[in-house]
Amino acid sequence: MISSAATKSPIVMSVQDVHKRFDSNHVLKGISLDFREGTTTVILGGSGSGKTVLMKHLIGLLSPDEGRVFVDGEDISSLKGQALNTLRMKFGMVFQWAALFDSMNVYENVAFPLREHEPNLDEEEVKKRVAQKLALFGLEGIEAKNPADLSGGMRKRVGLARAIMMNPRIVLYDEPTTGLDPITTKYVDDMILRAARELKVTSVVISHDIASAFNVADYIAFLYKGEIVEYGTPAQLRKSKHPFVSEFLDTWFGRQ
Repeated sequence: MISSAATKSPIVMSVQDVHKRFDSNHVLKGISLDFREGTTTVILGGSGSGKTVLMKHLIGLLSPDEGRVFVDGEDISSLKGQALNTLRMKFGMVFQWAALFDSMNVYENVAFPLREHEPNLDEEEVKKRVAQKLALFGLEGIEAKNPADLSGGMRKRVGLARAIMMNPRIVLYDEPTTGLDPITTKYVDDMILRAARELKVTSVVISHDIASAFNVADYIAFLYKGEIVEYGTPAQLRKSKHPFVSEFLDTWFGRQ
């Protein structure tokens, strides 16, 4: 349930009338969406709806053909070079398949952002910070393990530990439960909820997983053919009259 404080919290990120085309393919058609501090928003939709393209705009990997994307009041689409890299420090990214470096053990994977951004940091401090982040997700004592030795759920949690190493304000999750069994999916959902609760981050989850979305979301934005056709709390979305949204949700809730 969303607290009254969350509904009044500041807007951290704002997408304003964003359009994106690839040749004749109009992928995003006037997307407008606000993300409030400390909340979890799930961008829900089917394959080809534009979810990944929207996510790439949030972090500045793509620039809109029309419209603007603001992060803490700064227009990210106008930034280049070092200014863009500095703003991206506000983000952590959890990739679909965790994207751990197979040639590095868990310790080196999680320490990687520190090596990149604080190269002069004392090694004892690096060890301390890595241990702290791993402990947040119940991963104590696995620093020497290689990614190949981890289960799918553990890989996701290590990926999140790496994503939050630089204490970002915003964490983006790209299809975090794709390919996972129901038990592992629950662990990943719990991971997202714990990060939001304990780290107070603003979370954005790109997903087509209805059950997971309704489990972790404060707000759900339903993307269909490049447009946000429904937005609200999970309870509000269940009352949608939009034909595709209703059909999409019925495929899941009709089985419950």
